[in-house]
Amino acid sequence: MGVRDDEFVEFVQRCSMPLRRTAFLVCGDWHRAEDLVQTTLAKVFRAWSRARGMDRREAYARQVLMRTVIDESRRFWHRERPSDALPDRAGPDVNSDLSMDLRRALAALPVRQRATLVLRHWEDLPVHEVARLLRCTEGTVKSQSAKALTALRTMIGTDQLLEGYQ
Repeated sequence: MGVRDDEFVEFVQRCSMPLRRTAFLVCGDWHRAEDLVQTTLAKVFRAWSRARGMDRREAYARQVLMRTVIDESRRFWHRERPSDALPDRAGPDVNSDLSMDLRRALAALPVRQRATLVLRHWEDLPVHEVARLLRCTEGTVKSQSAKALTALRTMIGTDQLLEGYQ
């Protein structure tokens, strides 16, 4: 393996789990999140030499992930259909009633609102960075975030849950 390959392997080892968690929060399915991350990493590998420095590469990977999630959501005929059957094993998430309610409510949001919330409040990115990643204006990020938080509060029925995320 060359230096480029070694760098990429190190990058994948360090960044794949955070990318997978972010993808899960946006799409709501661990298996789909894994597929989205694999697609993202393949795209990042192709552009590896153009992105200099690990900070830029991580930001680039997050941007590619969000664009991949949005593009995949537009291909509704390509998605698997959910079933009532239980998976063989639980995902690595916490299964409290509140977190389950939050994940269900998050999954019910439109993909852009979900992406906005995940990037703003999970990834803790500033508004201008979210706008750049989602290719929209800062005003759109703020309005999508406000709409999504209002919808979550309505669906979950508690203001305590998202206190401080206004």
